[in-house]
Amino acid sequence: MPKITKITTQKNNSERYNVYIDQGKGEEFGFGVDEYVLAKFQLRKGQELSSTELTTILHEDTIKKSYNMSLAFLAHRMRSTKEVYTYLIKKELEPEVANAVIAMLNERKYLNDLEFAKAYVNTQVNTTIKGPNLIRQELIEKGISEADISTSLQSFDSEQQLEAAGKYATKLDQKYKKLAPMMKKQKIQLALTQKGYAHPLINRLFETFELTDDEDQQLEAIRYQGMKAHRRYQKYEGWEYESKMKQSLYRKGFSMDQIQAFLEALKEEE
Repeated sequence: MPKITKITTQKNNSERYNVYIDQGKGEEFGFGVDEYVLAKFQLRKGQELSSTELTTILHEDTIKKSYNMSLAFLAHRMRSTKEVYTYLIKKELEPEVANAVIAMLNERKYLNDLEFAKAYVNTQVNTTIKGPNLIRQELIEKGISEADISTSLQSFDSEQQLEAAGKYATKLDQKYKKLAPMMKKQKIQLALTQKGYAHPLINRLFETFELTDDEDQQLEAIRYQGMKAHRRYQKYEGWEYESKMKQSLYRKGFSMDQIQAFLEALKEEE
């Protein structure tokens, strides 16, 4: 059996040790171990190690190294249990080792999915325009349980959602100012849905939210969309041209009166 001949502190890490052994051919480097492992197995000069003991020691050291690696990963920001587990697996660790590390982190309270979820919700509410449905989906992807998600989202109440959705709708109102009011509203509703706001809340928002819809803006919108359609269909003539223009602008949400007025104005410019 290998016999320990010498134990020295590693130069670059005072918490790790080099263990030298003799297997009958003279002293040679055997393995490195963490200070915790050294103490746990009471490794010392002259100690003989069976193959089973050596395997156990090296396995324990792998867990300790992975645990320290996880602490460094957690030092940057809070992580969910799934995020840490995925990180360890990507480091090519066996699932058994990853699970052992997760257990140690939980025992020492370095992992807490509920607190992580609460912090995540708070960050998203204060720094993004995401709605609760999108935040929920992101938490699901991070492995958070439904119970913890529901608890954490309680801090994002309906009034806060209305305020956030209203601010986003105001920005979109300006972004889509060259669209007809009906089309603009549809675009805003779709955007809010994609950002994770529920349909009942969006409907509630539009009970009070007023789109910018003055006469000048309407004229600008139909002229912008009308000229785009004109460039597309100007190769046609007569009834076919007029029919395609009307269909295109009607699909964009403009009334037939607006469309007719634009076409007449366009003829006068020719």
